[in-house]
This record gives sequence, structure tokens and C-alpha cells, in this order.
Amino acid sequence: MVKPIDIPAYVEYGVADVGIAGRDVLMESNADIHQPLNLGIGLCKMVVAGPKTTARQNYRELSTVRIATKYPRVTTEHFTKRGVPVEIIPLSGSVELAPLLGLSDRIVDLVATGRTLAENGLEIIETICDISARLVVNRASYQVKRKRITELIQQLAKAVASK
Repeated sequence: MVKPIDIPAYVEYGVADVGIAGRDVLMESNADIHQPLNLGIGLCKMVVAGPKTTARQNYRELSTVRIATKYPRVTTEHFTKRGVPVEIIPLSGSVELAPLLGLSDRIVDLVATGRTLAENGLEIIETICDISARLVVNRASYQVKRKRITELIQQLAKAVASK
């Protein structure tokens, strides 16, 4: 009913007391919500990848690194911390095509098996972070409905631990 990218907003603004969203979505949204439980599902990695022919080229050899991604905020933060100037090219799908078509030098995207990267002649340069689905809770709801939400968290934690 709700797109995954919108879950943090619905929870942050109290339309929903709780929700489930991937860490990637939560990092990009930067929503002010409580994340009490890693559900351990939807496992993958957010990575920087590039064409095999130039993947090992040092970022510093480029005046500005052009990066195509669905995650402009996370990408900018990642490279800014490293002192690497970037030009972000926001895309919403088929990010792996950007380097092949000359749109970008690198991409930042999610990878589970790496098959799609390999099929497109790309390889992982570095991992930004591990990703999994998280239970998220509205901060006010957590205070007002603490008992019910705590019970839900405990039940889900038990289910996660038993798998």
C-alpha cells in the first residue's frame, strides 16, 4: 500500500506507529524515528562499483567523481567524509547502466549476489555498509503506546532469534 521509500515519513509524522524499512531507505531519509530491531531479512550491501577496466583507479586521479545512484544523500556523505569531490547523478532504476553509457564514473547501489554487476562489467570497489530490514517506531507512539509496542518488539525479536 505504501512505497518503501515513504515508510520513514509515515512513521516519523505519526500516520503509522510502526513500520518496516530497509536500512538504505532509513539512511537516505534521515527520518527522526526509533529503530529498535534489526529484522535480519533483506540482507545486502550498499557498495561503490565501477567498470572493471577503471575500478581500481584512485578517486584522487579524477577531478570530480561522477556517481549515479538512488542514494544521493548517503553517497554525498560517504565521499565528503573521504574528501573526494563528487557530482551526483540521481537515478531511480537501472543504475548499473550509467557507467556503461558514459553517464557516470561509478555507481552506488545495493548488491546481494553481485550477479547484476558482473553481467554489466562492473565490480565492487568498496562497501559502504551492510543493509537489512529494520523495525521502525514513531518516537511519540513509543512513549504513548509503550506496552503494546514493546510487546510487538519482543515478539518480533523472538521470531528473529529463532530463525
